[in-house]
Amino acid sequence: MSVKHKLFRGAAILTAAGFISRIMGFFFRIFLSHAFGEENVGLYQLIFPVYSFCISLSTAGIQTAVSRITAEKVSLGKSNEAKSLLCTALCLTVLVSLVEIFVIQRNASFIALSFLGDVRCTEMLMIISYALPCAAVHSCICGYYFGLQNTSLPAASQLIEQFVRILCVVLFFFLAQYGGHTPSIRLAAAGIVAGEFFSAMFSAHTLSRHGKLLHTARFRVIADNIRGLLSLSLPLTANRTVVTLLQSVEAASIPACLKLYGLNSSDALSIYGVLTGMALPCILFPSAITNSVGTVLMPAVSATSVSGNKNATIRLLKKAVGSCLVLGLSTCLFFLIFGSLIGTILFHSDTAGDFILTLAWICPFMYTNTALFSAINGYGRTTATFFINTCGLLVRIGSVYLAIPRFGIQGYLWGLLASQLLISVLAFTVLIIQASKEQTGTVS
Repeated sequence: MSVKHKLFRGAAILTAAGFISRIMGFFFRIFLSHAFGEENVGLYQLIFPVYSFCISLSTAGIQTAVSRITAEKVSLGKSNEAKSLLCTALCLTVLVSLVEIFVIQRNASFIALSFLGDVRCTEMLMIISYALPCAAVHSCICGYYFGLQNTSLPAASQLIEQFVRILCVVLFFFLAQYGGHTPSIRLAAAGIVAGEFFSAMFSAHTLSRHGKLLHTARFRVIADNIRGLLSLSLPLTANRTVVTLLQSVEAASIPACLKLYGLNSSDALSIYGVLTGMALPCILFPSAITNSVGTVLMPAVSATSVSGNKNATIRLLKKAVGSCLVLGLSTCLFFLIFGSLIGTILFHSDTAGDFILTLAWICPFMYTNTALFSAINGYGRTTATFFINTCGLLVRIGSVYLAIPRFGIQGYLWGLLASQLLISVLAFTVLIIQASKEQTGTVS
């Protein structure tokens, strides 16, 4: 099967799984907003900056490294070395995630009060920390399969994680009501743990049926695996961690800056919940396609670049980036026409509809950026993606501290649009320069 066919077949599988997962998640968020209210949804969204930061520190860089190195080794006929590398990656990520659990459990109250600004997040932080080792196992195995350009397991594990999460939350919500208790938003955090656990178990069980991973690792030099992993994953992890830290600062500062605008704590959390728990998920819903393309594009670019087929790489990039741009433009038009209706009918919130209308303009840039970043990472230009992401985040953080106190949440939405436009310009510039070097043969 050609690289192009593998790319689109893998993207099709991930897109199907992504759409099903997002449809489930979309209605789940409607359930959360109706069952717990906008303020509680805001509290629930507040814990994700911490969770995302921990994932970035323990998993994100190693997953990308496993995907890229696996693609290179398999293309060179070194499948056993790829398996050995995966075993080492699993050990590293699980160890780091266990340390993270210990740190969060000991400092949950301090993190909730000092960083998130609301002590009510303490118990949810303690609950969600138990998902970290499961997420580490799940992510590493998915990275390995992405490197093989086999998206079946990642797609299935994604659906299992989403299904179990929703089922557990909905089931325990109605059980609590039936027992005469008031359901707590902590159920949503517990659902994440359950989903990641079952997804990790499924991934590990499937992997165990396709070779003796641990047996292979015993006969390899573990130190070589660690050096190979860390040489690529440490820059990625550092980049991703810094970016995620900036995103966490941005997210945690929005409610505080809304208070400077004149809102009370409850209204600030409600607006934050509507933005992050209702409007943004709508805007991100069609990105199941672009995320799928981006996920399979990175190892495909890496493999074709290693093989020396420069023209095939350029054609691949043009089709992938062009498709994402067309999708972004179409989605923008759709939300401009139906955004108000979506907010009013589905979420019973006029505010959500207003947010969707404004956020619609970022779709062409945001969807295209996914493919651009994957291509740049496929070329190994991880420093460039870090620089680009940092520039975009600085614009957004500036809008949080400078625009929100003066213009309210609308100022932040303008900052989002400006940051996505800047990211697109910088990413296109880097990719055009890299592609030109590939064509002229100045890059090995």
